[in-house]
Amino acid sequence: MSYAIIGFGKIGQALAKAFARSGIDVSVATTRDPQSFAADAAAIGPEIVPRTLAEAVKADIIFLAVGFGSHPDVAKSLPNWDGKIIVDVTNAYGVPPEKLDGLPPSRFVAQAFTGGQLVKGFNHLGASVLAQDPAVHGGRRVVFLSSDDDGAVAEIGALAEKLGFAPVELGGLSEGGLLVQGLGTRWGQLIFKDLHKFD
Repeated sequence: MSYAIIGFGKIGQALAKAFARSGIDVSVATTRDPQSFAADAAAIGPEIVPRTLAEAVKADIIFLAVGFGSHPDVAKSLPNWDGKIIVDVTNAYGVPPEKLDGLPPSRFVAQAFTGGQLVKGFNHLGASVLAQDPAVHGGRRVVFLSSDDDGAVAEIGALAEKLGFAPVELGGLSEGGLLVQGLGTRWGQLIFKDLHKFD
């Protein structure tokens, strides 16, 4: 499996740190020239490889860590997303619900990625918390995952384990996904809840 993070702001860099801690190579990309963020990538670790957007979207699993309104631009970088898993790390806080055609935010995002399998995840924690080592007091930091595709959510759950997190599945995008989604002026009930699982 190959991995990419699209977006290299605070959340993108927090995700990159998780990959680096686990010694897993990951491409990182923005709409900018890779040289413009190469130093930041190098500071995290040799596993973090700056790429162009066109190169990064060739990965099997793609973390969408851009602002909510930017997801259509990423989606346009491929004619279809067949066989790819997109991990939606966005939040639609501040986006009026009427702009989403009555859909939950992640289902709205999923529409743009034709043929892809979308998993909502890694978005309920602030960047400063997400960037920390998930091993806490003998337990592991929880990440919530939601998807309408059982195979995709199982794949991302296994990756979350490799990254040191404790994945907790919440069900489909229209149910569990809403618990970890900002929309309009409201946050889902599990947003910012820093929970830990003890085995």
